[in-house]
Amino acid sequence: MIENEELEQFYFVDDSLIHGKGLFARVDIEEGEYLGNYHGPKVSENGMHVLWVENDDGEWEGYDGENILRYLNHSSKPNAEFDGKELYAVCDIKTGEEITFDYGEEP
Repeated sequence: MIENEELEQFYFVDDSLIHGKGLFARVDIEEGEYLGNYHGPKVSENGMHVLWVENDDGEWEGYDGENILRYLNHSSKPNAEFDGKELYAVCDIKTGEEITFDYGEEP
């Protein structure tokens, strides 16, 4: 897992045109690049920074984000996606571009 201090070398939080605060690239990122791991305690209720992940048994688990990845906003044309709690770029992302993922349907 990449610690928050290391994540801040690659990303920064700023005002978003999408919603509130957003996560932005501090450097150019290539398609397929690993962007980090969503870190936070497991929770059973939804909240502003909760990421829902389907486990191997088909059950949904919520994680309340504690690192800067919690500032990811939704887009129907995302430039990143989660594989479990790990985030990857699905296309090239330029310096200063907001990093987004598709929230999908509510579990």
